[in-house]
Amino acid sequence: MDEDSRYEAVRSRDGRFDGEFFFAVETTGIYCRPSCPAVTPKRRNVRFFATAAAAQGSGFRACRRCRPDAVPGSAEWNVRADVVGRAMRLIGDGVVDREGVAGLADRLGYSARQVQRQLTAELGAGPVALARAQRSHSARVLLQTTELPVTHIAFAAGFASVRQFNDTIRSVYASTPSELRAAAPASRRTATPAAGVPLRLAYRGAYQAGALFDVLAAEAVPGVEEVGGPSGRRTYRRTLRLPYGTGIVAVDERPRGWLDARLHLTDLRDLTTAVQRLRRLFDLDADPYAVDERLGTDPRLAPLVAARPGLRSPGAADPEELAVRALAGPAAERLVRRYGKALDAPCGTLTHLFPEPAVLAEAEPDGTLGALTAALADGAVRLDPGADRDEAQAALLALPGMDPRTVAVIRTRALGDPDVAPPGPDNALDIPDSWRPWRSYAVQHLRTAGELESR
Repeated sequence: MDEDSRYEAVRSRDGRFDGEFFFAVETTGIYCRPSCPAVTPKRRNVRFFATAAAAQGSGFRACRRCRPDAVPGSAEWNVRADVVGRAMRLIGDGVVDREGVAGLADRLGYSARQVQRQLTAELGAGPVALARAQRSHSARVLLQTTELPVTHIAFAAGFASVRQFNDTIRSVYASTPSELRAAAPASRRTATPAAGVPLRLAYRGAYQAGALFDVLAAEAVPGVEEVGGPSGRRTYRRTLRLPYGTGIVAVDERPRGWLDARLHLTDLRDLTTAVQRLRRLFDLDADPYAVDERLGTDPRLAPLVAARPGLRSPGAADPEELAVRALAGPAAERLVRRYGKALDAPCGTLTHLFPEPAVLAEAEPDGTLGALTAALADGAVRLDPGADRDEAQAALLALPGMDPRTVAVIRTRALGDPDVAPPGPDNALDIPDSWRPWRSYAVQHLRTAGELESR
């Protein structure tokens, strides 16, 4: 989009572009999402930015009315396989907070200077600024949904010091942390951290929650996952292994422009990472407008798209777990019972974490499963958000006994590739190139309609 097209989106308060770009008003010093309900500013006073971090870096503060930090992420980062797309996925997963810019660059195979230059040139902000914007959002969520002491929130959100935390909150929100907390209804703030962090996981456009919850229910591994409740009001719950600790999450099926969720974390520093992994699992950063527009022109898919607008392609909360499950199938339950780590405090039927690849590689080293878990454990196969999808696919296919159909599932789900066509027998159903770059969504439509067998 050129700037005139962006301004027209702002004038029409078009929510399709929330998260795809941000606009700032020079006369007020505020930046907003395109759908902000405030009076449309004059064109000469408006500036456009690719990211919230770029707007913040130019001295603008977040609008208190439209909360631009709470929008879905850009669908572009799911589609792109270049270094900028991979970097954005890694930053979203909290890599800069945990490993610094050097760690991010090492994962991407570039120097820190190259990563800084490419991100700044394209997005108007470097990795530190992008991570800072993400930390400020995490801090606002904790301030407005928990009664944690401000000092605890500062470090839980990833800030290096309380002073840095205070300065950032004032800069981004033009409020002190205490003022930001007071602005939220007291009913939204939980009394103790043990009650969990309530979240609203935003998405854009239509959202077929029922179809996605059907997939999760069919695949649920006892001890690690469960789906309960009547259709339309189900709750998905699962355990999470995270960088600093563990977590249990509950996500409600009913869509309202967001999905209601609650996170119980043993270490609140994992908040950002846990949220991003849930967003990938539920495919919340997708652009259903672009997907439906392309697939809806195909005679075969048009009635399916009309019946289920906004159908999502499920991802994975833990890419390595998904890869093992895709290969093991029903045997995944046995692996959990024998090798999964028991939770210190079980929660209902949730009793275990899915076993780590290194544990499985040592316990069952033979066959394709042993080869896969060994490759995941030693880094020969990388499935993290910054992994190169083509390299990962080639490494998976090189494993003894690994079949292309399983690799396609892993590429679609674990690596979040929106453009994967299943190999093997499904090719007889003629999945054309005209469905690019959304073939994963086309396949999901066909499976949901019963025209393709389930994975």
